[in-house]
Amino acid sequence: MRRAGSGTYVSENRGSAQGQLFGLIIPRLGETEIFDPICRELARHTQERHHASVIWATTGTEASVDVEQKAWQACQQCIGRRVAGVFFAPLEWTPNDAEINERIVQAFDAAKIPIVLVDRDIYCYPRRSRYDRIGIDNRAAGYIVTDHLIKQGCERIGFLSRPHSAETVVLRLAGYRDALSERGISARKSWVGEGNPADIEFVRGYLKESEVDGVVCANDFTAANLMQTLDLLGVRIPQEMKVVGIDDVKYASLLKVPLTTLRQPCKSIGAAAVDALIARLSDPDLPPRDILFQCALIVRESCGERLGHLSRPSVPLLAPKEAIRA
Repeated sequence: MRRAGSGTYVSENRGSAQGQLFGLIIPRLGETEIFDPICRELARHTQERHHASVIWATTGTEASVDVEQKAWQACQQCIGRRVAGVFFAPLEWTPNDAEINERIVQAFDAAKIPIVLVDRDIYCYPRRSRYDRIGIDNRAAGYIVTDHLIKQGCERIGFLSRPHSAETVVLRLAGYRDALSERGISARKSWVGEGNPADIEFVRGYLKESEVDGVVCANDFTAANLMQTLDLLGVRIPQEMKVVGIDDVKYASLLKVPLTTLRQPCKSIGAAAVDALIARLSDPDLPPRDILFQCALIVRESCGERLGHLSRPSVPLLAPKEAIRA
């Protein structure tokens, strides 16, 4: 069984007919809650449907430099074990994440090991790598939560993210801008903030400059930290500030003010990643594909909905859309 921060383990299926071994590299697995159910389903789907084994080469919650080093070590371990293919969630939030991500995929390319990217690309939008990518439609996600705040009466909506975020956040920001533009709202430069939402001085300055009445957070982690800081500043949620996130992590409904957010279909993402890798092994010449899932909007108190309407999915979960990249 995997233990948080324990590093690597191998899940064996000794009755395997095919005997394939797949690699799984998820840096900072313990810090991003959505990856735990994705990885569990990925391992289950691999073993039960495809009779294969998975070598987990994840890293814990170490400092940035250690995470970069361990991600590279995990790559080398997978190559040394001669895995048939690898699932890789590119690094984010580290100073050299772009360089390390490219180094890792180049090493797998040299070893002729196919890659399926989980959640995000190695490059920032609109640049696109040549690997299959499985995740959610992040631009649509940004649009949906922003549109929801508009419908709740917000007129000055901000977007907040942490520095060195993955390309998924860039797409969510694009969706945010799409929603504002569609409603004829011109976004001010001060509305888009990048910084630590747990830093009270940063948040104080952001609120003073932007004068927003609602905030789209890049993810639930950012939203939870922002809401705690707003509480320290005496800003009432949702009366004075409406907040939404993306992911629907376990603690989203347990916050002091339950968080309105988008629920990622983590199990479906894990299963689709396995199917994509199997297809890639069967036909290496397939064009790169984006397999993107829609999310369900989970409405809770942080956006100002009435208590009687809390925790209801207001947008149905849809089947994924698949894009072929030539």
